[in-house]
Amino acid sequence: MALDETSPQPARLILASASPRRRELLAQAGYSFTVESADVDESLRDGEEPAAYVLRLAIEKAQAVFARHSESSGVPLSGAPFMTASSSWVGLNNAPLIVLGADTSVVLDGEILAKPEDAADAMRMLRRLSGRTHQVLTGVAAVTRAGVVSGVETTEVVFAPIPESDLAAYCATDEPLDKAGAYGIQGYAARWIPRIDGCYFNVMGLPIAHTTGLIEAALVNCHKLG
Repeated sequence: MALDETSPQPARLILASASPRRRELLAQAGYSFTVESADVDESLRDGEEPAAYVLRLAIEKAQAVFARHSESSGVPLSGAPFMTASSSWVGLNNAPLIVLGADTSVVLDGEILAKPEDAADAMRMLRRLSGRTHQVLTGVAAVTRAGVVSGVETTEVVFAPIPESDLAAYCATDEPLDKAGAYGIQGYAARWIPRIDGCYFNVMGLPIAHTTGLIEAALVNCHKLG
């Protein structure tokens, strides 16, 4: 459901993530929004599969921020309205609130590779990824007063063998330290990735088409409530 002049009501969108890449991608998709980080425990539970892990964290992040703005809290809804780039809607006090949460993990042989602790840890991860295919999973959740709509996007990423000279030069920078799996597909590491199978933006941290579908579904659910 596109938000345009025929939409019965605009909505307010909050991105529950401090990730600059997710912020850029959501803006690229044509939305305006505010950003609030969510403080949740990101520990992996015993026996938890990667897909269940990223989905749980996406939902928990969105729910944590939504709770701050719930009507029962007495805190007024704040922030800009969201819209597609072609929309003429402006914000209304009774606009439904949608909070978007996301979490991305790099997975190799069923193991989640988190952000590296230091350069040595980044080198260890990248040596494991070198010459192999791994998965990038992103859980996305849109929370409204009507409930939660959510899903997981998976992309297969192929790494070529990484020359040791490249690896040393890359890990001498700060670039790998804030990224799951110690790399970003949009950065220096692109030279090692000959192909992917799936959504490119998912590897960056937010599958745009999937996310747009969830936002539209969440808005429809809100309108059904009246």
